Amino acid sequence: MKMLLIAMASLLPLSAASVYDYSVKTIDGTPAALSSYKGKTVLIVNVASKCGYTPQYAGLQKLYAKYKDRGFVILGFPANNFGAQEPGTNAEIKTFCSRTYNVTFPMFSKISVKGDDKAPLYQYLTETSPNAATHGDIQWNFTKFLIGKDGKVVARFEPDVTPESAEMEKAIEGALR
Repeated sequence: MKMLLIAMASLLPLSAASVYDYSVKTIDGTPAALSSYKGKTVLIVNVASKCGYTPQYAGLQKLYAKYKDRGFVILGFPANNFGAQEPGTNAEIKTFCSRTYNVTFPMFSKISVKGDDKAPLYQYLTETSPNAATHGDIQWNFTKFLIGKDGKVVARFEPDVTPESAEMEKAIEGALR
């Protein structure tokens, strides 16, 4: 068991400098390095298919369509941490997103965004250092982290801030400059 933990720890970035230091799996299970998004403005969102905030998928898709040609991308991370509102398999989630909301932005494998099994990316996003202004536990589905072109968190939006909000658009416009 100890060797397994040591092996697993070697896969995690030591003192990550940005989100670019992480690798995740796409919703199809393919490994993906977040470094492939270097130079882009990124919105990382923990999503769920059976949540009161699920209609935000439509707004996220509109944001993606509006800004993708300017170097903006949304990364969706399904998570079942809150009220078991993301119970499906990756295949079921992918089908739901494409059929119900015509999602074309990148989606990733289901992960945990809080608790003892929190994904390393979300450990980085929610830790105090280096994210002093945006740290803290994820409280619910559709928490959004705006990542600057340098891979560092520039803003955090709680679930009640919709993708169509002036606050969100202003932050995205600023990060794209």
